Amino acid sequence: FSAEQEAQALRKAMKGFGTDEDAIIETLTKLNVSQRQQVLITYKSTIGRDLIDDLKSELSGNFERVIIGLMTPTTMYDVHELRRALKGAGTDEGCLIEILASRTNTEIRHINENYRLQYGSTLEDDIVSDTSSMFRRVLVSLATGNRDEGTFVDEALAQQDAQSLYEAGEKRWGTDEVQFMSILCTRNRCHLLRVFDVYRVIANKDITESIKSEMSGDLEDALLAVVKCLRNKPAYFAERLYKSMKGLGTDDSTLIRVMVSRSEIDMLYIRREFLAMYGKSLHSFIKGDCSGDYRKVLLRLCGG
Repeated sequence: FSAEQEAQALRKAMKGFGTDEDAIIETLTKLNVSQRQQVLITYKSTIGRDLIDDLKSELSGNFERVIIGLMTPTTMYDVHELRRALKGAGTDEGCLIEILASRTNTEIRHINENYRLQYGSTLEDDIVSDTSSMFRRVLVSLATGNRDEGTFVDEALAQQDAQSLYEAGEKRWGTDEVQFMSILCTRNRCHLLRVFDVYRVIANKDITESIKSEMSGDLEDALLAVVKCLRNKPAYFAERLYKSMKGLGTDDSTLIRVMVSRSEIDMLYIRREFLAMYGKSLHSFIKGDCSGDYRKVLLRLCGG
């Protein structure tokens, strides 16, 4: 890897008349996120121009969004997406849920630090001012990045938690949402997987079925996302991708965010889950749903 060579290749692709989009895709998709950051710095020092500015002036639309996403450090990408979800036209609840339910404590802490540095307000304050009621409390809890990340399963507590969830929902008229939140948003993964097994025995149905019947709207989506991410994160993202493309029109924001943010983390697993869940490859889905350079770059991120 030579940052200098890649920087020159990018400059060549954008210099003169017309842009060589294929060269840009080729160069950027073969690098990882830290290599792309090195190219960014080298481009400025050897060519004396800002690579992001150059890319923005040459590219447009969804293709530009993917390329700029790839050029953004992982944490900052999440920060920008959260900010867009909170401060854009209307709130993008799906984006807030997806990022906050799926990132690790460390990732969430980095997001919080960078968000404050970038925007001068805290992520929590912006969530509080932009969302309401129980949904707000779940997001605030997740944005604390304070889940127990141990692996210890306390069998007696698992029985108790499952019983508490049952009594907070199925067993009573109305739902005690706080109980759901405090258990689902703080306990460690291994413990909760055990809780879900016990719950199934007590309630005679899966925890997701209970959440669907007891909650609605954004709160339901948020708690379901938490459960799905605990059980199988790649399957959660596979479902996000499927829903972004199926039916009429494409939810490009979600499609781009998942493809960019997971491309170096668990894309292979997401592809495997996608095929298992929907009987079609992610590759063929993207191919049928997108077009042009946008399609080319997403297929490269999907890989094969």
